[in-house]
Amino acid sequence: MSTGRAESRPTPFVPPARRLVAEFVGTGLLVTVVVGSGIAASKLSPDDTGLQLLENSFATALGLAVLIAMFAPLSGAHFNPVVSAADHVLGRRAGRGLAPNDLGPYVLAQVTGGIGGAVLANIMFGVETSIATTNRVSGGTLVAEVVATAGLIIVIFSLVRTDRGAIVAPVVGAYIGAAYWFTSSTSFANPAVTVGRIFSDTFAGISPTSAAAFLGAQVVGAAIGIAATALLFPVTVGEPSDELADASTAR
Repeated sequence: MSTGRAESRPTPFVPPARRLVAEFVGTGLLVTVVVGSGIAASKLSPDDTGLQLLENSFATALGLAVLIAMFAPLSGAHFNPVVSAADHVLGRRAGRGLAPNDLGPYVLAQVTGGIGGAVLANIMFGVETSIATTNRVSGGTLVAEVVATAGLIIVIFSLVRTDRGAIVAPVVGAYIGAAYWFTSSTSFANPAVTVGRIFSDTFAGISPTSAAAFLGAQVVGAAIGIAATALLFPVTVGEPSDELADASTAR
């Protein structure tokens, strides 16, 4: 999602292949955390859904913060197609942001990594990899996905545009942990994670039909988040735009 800015140091070159591997592995591990902790929670607290959600959200918040901190210097630690798209759109005006020819490969790495992460979690817990059957769609959950995704974009890029990129990892982890509870959808807010969760018919799973609706809501939320960020935290040409570009577009 972002790497902290160090104005006095040049951004080290990271080869494109290494950046894509980082996005693949990082997104995969994120989905492994989400799905794996969901399976563990359902086994540990089979009769208490609230406790299951607490266990799942706590592990996800911590895991996400760790993964961002670890992979940010390599790829920007997007792990999320809408974050990559926002980085491209919001960075263009200041001559930064994810390059157009990098956006597609980033998204492909994230989605395939997400699927792989779900399969890995299934294997670790001895669960058969199958298509999820959990229906999560309602008017409320789709609104929740719009809110969760818009909020995620605003949180990330408000920090990086105000030179506070160093705290993106814990803040984004905290936001997602909180959003598990204040949104009725439990805040997927990530197309790659959403697709990955189709491949685990467990506590964290989502049916393909529900996933399609969630993806649409996430795109809408991302557009709102990008517009709100541009309005509230504008930059001018020549000013630092966002540190996502520092790691993910260095050539």
